[in-house]
Amino acid sequence: MRGPLALLVHTPVARARRAAALLPGVPAPVSWLAGRRVLVTGASSGIGEATAYEAARRGATVLLVARRADELERVRDRILVEGGRAESHACDLTDPDAVDGLVRWVVGEHGGADGLVNNAGRSIRRSLVASYERVHDVERTLDLNFVAPVRLTLGLLPGMVERGEGRVVNVLTWGVQVKAPKFSAYIASKSALDVWSRIAGRELYGDGVTFSNVRLSLVRTPMIGPTDVYRRAPALSPERAAEIVVRALEERPLTVDTLPGRVAEVLNLALPRLSDLAAWAGSRAFPDSPAAVRHLEPEGATEATPSGQGR
Repeated sequence: MRGPLALLVHTPVARARRAAALLPGVPAPVSWLAGRRVLVTGASSGIGEATAYEAARRGATVLLVARRADELERVRDRILVEGGRAESHACDLTDPDAVDGLVRWVVGEHGGADGLVNNAGRSIRRSLVASYERVHDVERTLDLNFVAPVRLTLGLLPGMVERGEGRVVNVLTWGVQVKAPKFSAYIASKSALDVWSRIAGRELYGDGVTFSNVRLSLVRTPMIGPTDVYRRAPALSPERAAEIVVRALEERPLTVDTLPGRVAEVLNLALPRLSDLAAWAGSRAFPDSPAAVRHLEPEGATEATPSGQGR
């Protein structure tokens, strides 16, 4: 079954088949990724690296994208050793010319991409009182978390529309529902991509191109290193997060949420002021990390307690 009506039942049918495969004697369904070309950004570490391995194991040709060429080659070589297929392309996604070159490489060398995982991102945890003179935090975060994936997606969409099928998965955060204090720049940029993709999915519904927004909880990656409060907090492994992302490629859900995210979203709508009070009180218990306020120290001051560095 194909066409617009098929999308109404694709996700529940795919989930039912996956559940049925748990029964004795029922074979696992063949993954949609088998034989497909899937581009993964931020593939040199963390969620992106784990997603690349998982997609390759399910039969995809993985197009690896990140800034660090040497790390990309390491990931590519591991996939090849395990019998998979992968190619790498180093790219600064905040450079428009570099993204245009990436699109030309994907289309010219590989005939386009069937699936796209927009995973590369930048996280900043810093309170507003420590951000009065740091509007560049917002600019940099929007550049990588919103403008870059939109530019790349727009470059690959014509081929998807022409072929009548394409799957875009955005790795987001449950913060778009929780709206946690001290993450204003980060959550705003991820929310922008969430909303843009939701509207894009409506416009391209009849063209067979879908967008899935994966709103993950905390994941143990290098990106959370500078945030002291997260070092002891419960977190998903990159491998578990990758399973969720790859499943979204296969099953095409509109969103993948967490239970706490859903509860927070309901409370934000039903009891907005009470939610604000709870968020404010909670944020006071977890102040800015030393790394987040280092720029406020008098010039020449020394840091008594070292903190992690972002990538």
